[in-house]
Amino acid sequence: MVTVEQAEKLILAEAKDFGTETIPFEDALRRTLAEDIKADRDLPPFNRVTMDGIAVRYSAIEHRVHAFKIKSTQAAGDNPIDIEQLDECIEIMTGASLPSSVDTIIPYEHIDIKNGIANITASASQKGQNLHLKGADKKQGDVVATKQQLITPAIISVAASVGKTELLVKKLPRVVVISSGDELVNVDEQPSSIQIRKSNSYTIRAVLRQYNLDADMLHIPDDPKITKEKLNYCITNYDVILMTGGISMGKFDYIPRALDEISVKTIFHKVSQRPGKPFWFGKHDNGVLVFAFPGNPVATFMCLHRYFLPWLNASQGFKERQAVYAVFGQNFTFKPDLQYFLQVKLRFSDKGQIIAEAIEGNGSGDFANLADTDAFIELPKGRDEFKHGEVFRVWPFKQLTI
Repeated sequence: MVTVEQAEKLILAEAKDFGTETIPFEDALRRTLAEDIKADRDLPPFNRVTMDGIAVRYSAIEHRVHAFKIKSTQAAGDNPIDIEQLDECIEIMTGASLPSSVDTIIPYEHIDIKNGIANITASASQKGQNLHLKGADKKQGDVVATKQQLITPAIISVAASVGKTELLVKKLPRVVVISSGDELVNVDEQPSSIQIRKSNSYTIRAVLRQYNLDADMLHIPDDPKITKEKLNYCITNYDVILMTGGISMGKFDYIPRALDEISVKTIFHKVSQRPGKPFWFGKHDNGVLVFAFPGNPVATFMCLHRYFLPWLNASQGFKERQAVYAVFGQNFTFKPDLQYFLQVKLRFSDKGQIIAEAIEGNGSGDFANLADTDAFIELPKGRDEFKHGEVFRVWPFKQLTI
């Protein structure tokens, strides 16, 4: 049996680069950018007006000209209109391109317009005010988004702004989620009094979709021959196999033997933790990884967030994500010498701290509490008393609302 820290290290050592692919930029949300995005022209591409008002030549104000004849009106997208006389102005809108004959924008709030004459009513003006000058943000060829980052809506906006219709992204692994056991029935079936519905696979696939990863699903009955056949198929068609159930020491847990027979080597089996102690991790000779989670829903959910998602992030080239810590909001006792992952709700205190409040359930099979909790708090082994006010790491699985 390995510790949580040892299991994490062994798993992250198997992080793998799956290459790159080019996809339409609008489909790239939450993928990993694999190239720098560069500006195809200066940003902004012209001297851009940032307030509605009038465009004047500042030297007119220096010569105490305060009344300007409006020569024309220019909207965003119109060709620039130049003035010819110092006492002329252009009525101009936000987003318009600044004409070369003017250099300052006086906003509507500081002028009074009557009979085609704009009178400046405020005394304080500065040359070049209310302008976003060409190339002030980026020059043509400058990097506007660096590779090796998560593609967010802001990155999509940047790509659209520079005409980058396709993006090079990191490939995601091909993943299959396998459930096993004759006690499981489809979610649209009515289970008998001794059966349960296949919820774990859908839970895993839903979590993975948050990472833009569409996993296939497969169910294996309690049959040693079929178990071996199905696993052998998956070994040749996927990069990662995520399994739930069938890895304990039961008489009908055929999966460990089948994995051994198809040359999947055990890296570790059992972790000194609760929930998820029977967690099994192995690797085939061809590099395919197998994460075999316990069948209990909470154990599966915890192991997925604690082990698989960090592996996925590492494989996508992300640095280790910033650890999140919270102040424990109560006293708590846990006797077994195991690392304990306790379900908690998170909240912000008026001092800006994250407070974790324990939600005690009925063990690793009590999945109903997951809907009402936000994270697992990781309580270290080697002690059994945990005090109010102590700080521990948390593994959020729900966005913390403010």
